[in-house]
Amino acid sequence: MTDMTNPKEPVKKARGKAEEQVSGPVAEAPEQAMESPAERQRAEAVEPIVEVLARAGKAYAAYTEAQKEVARAYRSNEQDVDRAYRETVQQANKVYNEAIERALKVREQGEQRAKMAYEKAIEQAKKAYEDSMGQALRVRHETVEQAWGARTGTVERAWKIFAKETS
Repeated sequence: MTDMTNPKEPVKKARGKAEEQVSGPVAEAPEQAMESPAERQRAEAVEPIVEVLARAGKAYAAYTEAQKEVARAYRSNEQDVDRAYRETVQQANKVYNEAIERALKVREQGEQRAKMAYEKAIEQAKKAYEDSMGQALRVRHETVEQAWGARTGTVERAWKIFAKETS
């Protein structure tokens, strides 16, 4: 079984053996004429194996490069998603802070209006109190005057009656 830690290793070994086999007969061209047809077939069969191994090596290199490209795409996508997340969080925080500021302003305005309404109500209550006190004082004064007038009239009549009887 082959070592799978480096998948290119079996390809390199096979290519090296095939090249040794191919370079031997090719280098000795005069001797090739003396080769048997079986040896020629074996040499011709080795060449396609070398080509297949070369294509397999190129395919494996393309495969590993594609894997790297996919990994880069995943990393890039992860970075884009992280960036979008951070931007969304920042935007949510900004909207939240703006909403808090608006709510605080509305609260302050409401408190201000409530204070103004309270102060106005206090002033109205004071005015109503003063008006009521003034009216009560007038009524009291008029009532006292009327009572004094009634007393005076009653006393005068009583003295007149007394003066008639004593005379």
